Amino acid sequence: MDPRNYQHSSAGIPIQHPKGYWYFLPADLPPAINWSPALVSILAEAERNLGKLASLDISLTSLNWLVQPFIRREAVVSTRIEGTRASLSDLYTFEAQQLSFLDPDSDANEVHNYVKAMDYGLKRLETLPTSLRLIRELHARLLENVRGEHLTPGNFRRSQNWIDPAGSTLQNAAYVPPPVQEMLTALNQLEYFMHTPSELPALVRVALIHYQFEAIHPFLDGNGRIGRLLVILLLYAWNLIPQPLLYLSAYFEANLQEYYERLLAVSQQGKWEDWLHFFLTGISIQSLDVNQRITQLRTLYDAYIEQIQTERAAERLIVTLDLLFERPILTVRQVETAIGVPYRSASRYVEKLVQLGILREITGQARNRIFRADEILLAIEGSLQNGG
Repeated sequence: MDPRNYQHSSAGIPIQHPKGYWYFLPADLPPAINWSPALVSILAEAERNLGKLASLDISLTSLNWLVQPFIRREAVVSTRIEGTRASLSDLYTFEAQQLSFLDPDSDANEVHNYVKAMDYGLKRLETLPTSLRLIRELHARLLENVRGEHLTPGNFRRSQNWIDPAGSTLQNAAYVPPPVQEMLTALNQLEYFMHTPSELPALVRVALIHYQFEAIHPFLDGNGRIGRLLVILLLYAWNLIPQPLLYLSAYFEANLQEYYERLLAVSQQGKWEDWLHFFLTGISIQSLDVNQRITQLRTLYDAYIEQIQTERAAERLIVTLDLLFERPILTVRQVETAIGVPYRSASRYVEKLVQLGILREITGQARNRIFRADEILLAIEGSLQNGG
């Protein structure tokens, strides 16, 4: 790491390690922020659009099938930022087939672990606040039985790491986070900042925490994914959103180079305002994106209900439809288990949805068939009419 690139930053200082390499030590949060008119404006816009999302009338009956698809979309995109190639369809197919979760080379397995970590974190918030302990527990689930499982899952690193393309060293890496002892001190301060009341707007605090976590880089693997998970959990835990529906990874992926550059520019030049503007713009854009997707999903659901309600066994078909919105790719066996009916009945419900054009079979096989709801998947992850 070249210390000359970090000489004029309010975010921390470069320090030379006794072994000769240089590392960056982040300053304690919060920094002094220059509240320019542009920053105030984008904050107001982000809060306004987030408020629209928070005010959606979401019934308890539709809650799970709205939440779960967005969790899976976030899992796919956040993991793809780190180099996996699994799609949302791959993830649902993986879950439908109940493949072995012990395959360390499966991209879908890594994405599935992200889903498990997210579900665990949301449930754990009922008994544990956002904290270093929760972060470690999330990490353990994220790296369970996948390619990074040898990199101390659930434990903060005990050795030095660095950030740069493969083949770089401590001496020539673009960024080197603090060594272990300084890392632990910085983590404790970060936890203190999370728990200490502040006059800063909550969205700004979340943006600062995301930067600080990535700057500390406390794990040997999984820092980016855990950092993005932490954003969702903070938004939810701090009641900025009533349900876990807002995810930023799609925005980060669409602006990936800028995402990395904005984070690095804070460390090197103290450009907090640029990072905050970028982050808050993402909040605003993704709030509108999710709002529109939920509207599309509910319109689609209502149209399907209108088709189904005149059919025999309409009540059971509607229960099957609810499951389909939660899992747009599934098997008859999954329907049997989820709604508690005999396999033959579950098969009839699935076949009826195929006849209605809501489902289609995608394997072409007579056995172990898998069914897919194309319109539902398109509403979850397809391009929006406004370009979102």
